[in-house]
Formats: sequence, structure tokens, C-alpha cells
Amino acid sequence: MIELSNLTYYPIKACRGFDVTESRVERMGLANDRRMMVVTPKGEFVTQRENASLALITPTLKGGSVTLSAPKFNSLQFEIRKAGPSTPVNIWKSTDVGAIDQGDEPANWLSEWLGNPVRLVHVDPHFKRKLNPDYAVSDEDHTGFADGYPILVISEESLSDLNSRLDFKLPMDRFRPNMVVKGCQPFAEDAWKRIRIGGIEIALVKPCPRCVVTMIDKDTLEKNKEPLKTLSKYRMQEGGVMFGMNAIPLGEGNIKIGMNVEVVE
Repeated sequence: MIELSNLTYYPIKACRGFDVTESRVERMGLANDRRMMVVTPKGEFVTQRENASLALITPTLKGGSVTLSAPKFNSLQFEIRKAGPSTPVNIWKSTDVGAIDQGDEPANWLSEWLGNPVRLVHVDPHFKRKLNPDYAVSDEDHTGFADGYPILVISEESLSDLNSRLDFKLPMDRFRPNMVVKGCQPFAEDAWKRIRIGGIEIALVKPCPRCVVTMIDKDTLEKNKEPLKTLSKYRMQEGGVMFGMNAIPLGEGNIKIGMNVEVVE
């Protein structure tokens, strides 16, 4: 039997995530997942590709506020702004994405930690960032500040297969999935078109091409050629080295760890 074994959401794109036992699934993805993002003063998105120190930032949500913390650095708590003037930001091919600036306090905190001037923004609730029409299931499909799709699904068996080929084992957080499943063959998720968890159908629409972010140790920030060196030997497809599946929720509702994962198609 295939079951949901882990759920993770990332309050701020490229920063640390949180494992939870249950979550609400929205059309935009898991609740609170990648709704906020660090941008340059010109509105260009910033990730671990440009500044690996983002990996050491822990954003903790509580009600309508967030606390930013980092090693040996004073923490900051502030109220999340979800209303106000909308400012355009850019993320990959999505330009002029509506966002709400979070003010000078988090901007100054992040700028000091990262060593470059940046701002923090939240998705404008009135803006829908549509998905690539080549893979979207409907015109209503949209996401927040995830790279391209609302949810990333990976099986424990796929990671175990990779680790069996490496000299040292890598944790799942190198790949930053939202949903981890277990009880299937390695890379079985590649062939899944639709799954159902707790009554919610999720379409798996596109393999996820992996980048240099997977080569960064999330605790030490050290970089290594793995896992891309090994993955390129047996997971290279058109478009790059693939690991995990991008997915789109087709409905909304609550899910929790331990739920059965039914392969519908």
C-alpha cells in the first residue's frame, strides 16, 4: 500500500521548510507554501542559486505573523501584510507578478543577513500566477512563488535508490518536496498521471528538472558535485536531470500523514 509519509511547506521561497503532520491543500498548493519570496530592489526573485545563506533562515509562522531566525543572529517578528499596494515582481518567465511588500523591518533584517539589499514580498491574494499552459489541467490552475507548479511529489524509494549509488546519503531536504510517499517502486511516481489522497485528486504533470540547489548542504552550505553527478548517469531526460514530479491539486481539502495514496491513473 502506498501512503503519504511526509508533508513539508516552505513559508518563504528558498528558506527552510517545516514538516507537518497535516495540511490543507489549496489550488495554489499546500497552505502557506511559498507565499512569500525574497526579491532584489528591482523585483527580481532571489534563491539559493544566488545566495546560499537563504538555506539557513528559518521562518516560523504563528497566526498572522512570522518570525525570522538564523544562526547567531537576532530574530525578528512581524505581521504578514496581505493587503495594500501591489508591486510587480519577476520569477522565471512570470513577469509583473502581483506582490505585497512586507515593509522595511524584514527587508533590513534579510539584507543584513544576506549581505545584499533585498525586499520581502507576499503573493497578492488578488493575483493568480497561471501555470505553463502546456502542462496545466485547467485555466484555473495557478501557483504562488514555487518555481513553476503548486506541489512537488517524491517517493522515499526514489531517494533510497539514489543513496544506494552515492558514497554518502543525502536527506530528502536537498530536493525540497512538499509531499513524500512510500510503499512503491523507485521512481514509480514518474508514471503516475493522477493520484488521490483523502478524496483530493492531484495531477502529476511534469518531471522536475534539478539544479545546483540540490548540491548545497542545507546546514553547512558546502557544495558538492552530488547528487547531480550521479543522477546525470541514469536520470537524464530531455530538459535535464529529473527527480520528483511536479503536481497540480484538482481540488481543495485536508490531508495528513498516513493517508492512503491511490494511483487513479
